[in-house]
Amino acid sequence: MKPTAIAVLIPAHNEEELLPRALAAVHAATRHPALAEVRVMTVVAADACVDHTEKVAGEQGASVLHLGAQNPGKARAAAAHHAMTSLGTSAGAIWLASTDADSAVPPDWLAFQLDQAHAGWEAVIGTVTVTRWPRVHQLADRHHQLYNASRPAGGGPWRHPHVHGANLGVAAEAYQKIGGFPALPVGEDHALVNALERNGHRVLRTSDCPVETSSRLRPRAVGGFGDHLARLAAQDGVH
Repeated sequence: MKPTAIAVLIPAHNEEELLPRALAAVHAATRHPALAEVRVMTVVAADACVDHTEKVAGEQGASVLHLGAQNPGKARAAAAHHAMTSLGTSAGAIWLASTDADSAVPPDWLAFQLDQAHAGWEAVIGTVTVTRWPRVHQLADRHHQLYNASRPAGGGPWRHPHVHGANLGVAAEAYQKIGGFPALPVGEDHALVNALERNGHRVLRTSDCPVETSSRLRPRAVGGFGDHLARLAAQDGVH
């Protein structure tokens, strides 16, 4: 069954500053002509927030969940459950698109994932880019070299090794079959993809349609992409 509904899942912990840009980017992606006949809802799981994250999300039209877990795995899972319940259609007709509150998806992000779903893929694992570095030093070059180490020299399709909650899509039916996002404080996206691949689902790893993400060195989620950048920065003596 081809998706007739898409749910965009965004966990957020004290993200009042960056969330407006993330939601504006998602809103732009929902206006793509390819989605004219597709219902789209955005769910922000405001997790243990003490700022105005919930207010910001509500003002921009997102469906807002209030959580106190401070756990990205639980937040993504709660957003997925809320979306599948609210959309009122079968899991076979729903596509779950995950991104982050500190990221900005491109205008064709949802259309691209929908195309892959129509082609029979059950999950799309994308890459991220960083365009706004904190200052001029070797961090950008060091990150680029490591991140792209396995990219084919000839410019062919890159079945990359990365997994980012900021750029991930999955058919709701496959998502349910493998138990969804586990309640992990870090690595819930990796665990989900591992389960999909282990159970034989059709998973596309692609560098097409990357998502721009934050280069902040003090990330909200411990052990994720931001901590990776922080470790690289520490090697250059940047804090």
